[in-house]
This record gives sequence, C-alpha cells and structure tokens, in this order.
Amino acid sequence: MTDNVLEPQFDNFFALFEQPVQFEVVQDNLDQRLRFLQKRYHPDNVAKNIANIAKAQQQSEQASALINQGYQTLSSPDSRASYLLDMAGQAQSLEHSIADLDFLEDAMEMRMDLDDAIGAQDIATLKQLHPQITERLAKQSASFKNAYETQDWQTAIDSTQKLKFLVKLNADVVTAIDGISAATHLDDDDLYV
Repeated sequence: MTDNVLEPQFDNFFALFEQPVQFEVVQDNLDQRLRFLQKRYHPDNVAKNIANIAKAQQQSEQASALINQGYQTLSSPDSRASYLLDMAGQAQSLEHSIADLDFLEDAMEMRMDLDDAIGAQDIATLKQLHPQITERLAKQSASFKNAYETQDWQTAIDSTQKLKFLVKLNADVVTAIDGISAATHLDDDDLYV
C-alpha cells in the first residue's frame, strides 16, 4: 500500500479477490481471500507502512469498506451478475421491470405462500419452499452464465432481474425458518425453568 492511494486492484473486485472474471466463483476461495485481505489491511498492519496514523486509519477504513463491498458483491449471484453486466457496460436496463409474465405469476405465488407460512409460523411449508426457490436460483444462474458467455445481453439482464427477486425471496425464507426455529428453541427452554 502506498502513502496516497489504495492499490489499483481495488478498482476490480475480481482482481481484488484473485478470481477470474466470470459468473462462477468458489465461495471457499472468496472466504480465504477475505480473511487474507482483512488481515493485510487491518489498521495495525497499515500503520506499519504509513507514518501518519490518522492517514493509516483512513486508508484502512477505506480498504475495509471496499473489501467488504467486493466480498458481498461476488458472494451473491444477483450482485455478481449485476457487477459483470456493469463491467461489460450492459447494466443500464437492470432497473426495468421483469417482462416475463409466467415468472412473475410463479414468483408472486411463492411470495404469497411465503407470507402465509410466516404468518402461520408454518415451518413445514417454509422448508418445502426453500428447495423450490433454490432450484429456480440455479436455473437463473445457469441462464445468466450462458447468456453472459455468449454476450446475449438481453437474456443476461433478464436473468439478473430474476436473480435479484429470487435471492431476496430465498433470504426471506431462510430468515423465517431461522426465526421460527429460534422461537421454538426458546419455547423448549421454558420447559426447563
């Protein structure tokens, strides 16, 4: 690290995390690189290379923010797809609405099932929904990967929009399962009071 600026690799998250510029990533490699970068840019280590402590702290905070942003971007399929499209200069249409009516109908049905299951604290339904969403995530990930590799930008954009919806839906299912499970365990603890 120099006295003035972060290294050029911070401009590209794939370079920062030593990953090829492609949709598929190995999560374990990202995790290992994250730990390495966190250690390397820790305030104590940065201070060894920069005489000005305040400047070292500022650069360490800046590096940490970029490292965390890069990790979050590359770890999730929807943000990774968006980032790849942005790098290719194709991200301008990502905020448009999803035009696939079949997908929207299916997605709305899953969302209503999720909301009903959460309201009823129905963990069995939630556990049935989770693999369905995971399957759809895999399908859209494969669609994006193929479209990106062939530079079929419209399909890549469409898949990215769908990935965004599915990632959010999946996170909501996981959160609901965890919440209901935690509440159940708390109720079990009351038996032993």
